[in-house]
Amino acid sequence: MSYTDRVAQRRAGIGKFAKQQPDVMKAFRELNRVGGEARALDAKTKELISLSIAVAVHCDDCIGFHAQACLKAGATPGEIANALGVAIVMGGGPSLMYASHAMEAVEEFCQTMNT
Repeated sequence: MSYTDRVAQRRAGIGKFAKQQPDVMKAFRELNRVGGEARALDAKTKELISLSIAVAVHCDDCIGFHAQACLKAGATPGEIANALGVAIVMGGGPSLMYASHAMEAVEEFCQTMNT
């Protein structure tokens, strides 16, 4: 499954969950909003950190969301690869495997965002 499809499928699933648990989703969205605000760190840096954490904790769906968000925030593939290097240092071989997933997502989103 492509990362574009994975993100769309997960958004739909989250939407269904939100109908069942609107208070939980409202709180999560607010946490996401406040945590993502540019303060001492800009949005791009926060997304690079988020993608690196997604790799370190082996969350493919998170990788899709944050790879796309990194690019939208202005990160270059080189900056993303550099951040993923830190995830690999912290998470070893398993993070290397998921970093390769992240780079596939970045490549895919770069192609779709450039068209």
